[in-house]
Amino acid sequence: MLAAYSIFANGGYRITPYLIDRVVDSRGNVLSNAQPIAATEGAERAIDPRNAFIMTTMMRDVVRAGTAARAMQLGRQDLAGKTGTTNDNVDAWFCGFNASMVAIAWIGFDQPKTLGTNETGAVAALPIWMNFMAKVLKGVPERPLQPPEGVIVARISPDTGLREPEDRGGIAEYFYSEFPPKLRDDVLPGPGSSRGPGEIRNQLF
Repeated sequence: MLAAYSIFANGGYRITPYLIDRVVDSRGNVLSNAQPIAATEGAERAIDPRNAFIMTTMMRDVVRAGTAARAMQLGRQDLAGKTGTTNDNVDAWFCGFNASMVAIAWIGFDQPKTLGTNETGAVAALPIWMNFMAKVLKGVPERPLQPPEGVIVARISPDTGLREPEDRGGIAEYFYSEFPPKLRDDVLPGPGSSRGPGEIRNQLF
């Protein structure tokens, strides 16, 4: 799971996660060193950097206004992630990251059984992740998310899921430059259509 989320954090490269950077003895001799491969130094590219960016913007919204909004208490704007809860509340997860750190919190039993009512990822796992990240990111400058080349931003109507004329109003979303969304006025149902704006909004949101 950590390897998968690191792909979004680093712009699309497959790397091997590590927990311990190095081990030294009482004399300062290095006994073990992780020596990870950096995301841009010979690492295998797993996905298009635009894919990684757009997925990150989606998970950033989870932190800013979704199920992980409590993480905003950390006072950072560069966090993204996703809560997760399996059937019957057997497992609770939070997978979160910024550009320099990926961490995952999991709560569950060795022999799977329910954690109890309302023990979701946001309730059980997220606080653990927040406690860890508050320490490891202390003093670490924020790294604003920058769109890679080939990404455009368009404003989308929440009623239709289509691009607003002249990008007025709506919700800002990112797209591949070669696949811009259609304009709202181009494809709206004509008079007499049975498809109303409310139906489309419900499908999207």
